[in-house]
Amino acid sequence: MIEKIKALVFEKDICVLATVSKKRPHCSLMAYVADENAEKFYMTTSKLTKKYTNIENNPNVSLLVDSREKQNRSQAQALTVSGVCETISPDDSQKATLKKMLLEKHPHLETILEKPDSEILCVRVESYLFLDGLTDAYFIEI
Repeated sequence: MIEKIKALVFEKDICVLATVSKKRPHCSLMAYVADENAEKFYMTTSKLTKKYTNIENNPNVSLLVDSREKQNRSQAQALTVSGVCETISPDDSQKATLKKMLLEKHPHLETILEKPDSEILCVRVESYLFLDGLTDAYFIEI
């Protein structure tokens, strides 16, 4: 099942990021890149956004990656990722590499990444819920 999950993660590059502020959820459409094991998802945002404030207050997040636009709805795949989100420190030697990876896959992010208030986010996966078609669901903890 992990191979099907990885295939979906690497086929796609857009997800919905769900954060929470007190008791109210907030969803954001996000461009992402994932590490080779699909256990870390990287995105960028401004520190001035609601999602960033929510993550600062509660780092527990959820992502949704799905194939609804490419497949018959009865065969669509959906992956719900639960994890913890953190920012990549400016001193982290990996930050330049992550920025390059994001720009290679998403050149339109250059205007965001060049702003002084931009941050790179890392969602560390804790679990997957993978729906393969209408009835086949698989839960995997990392």
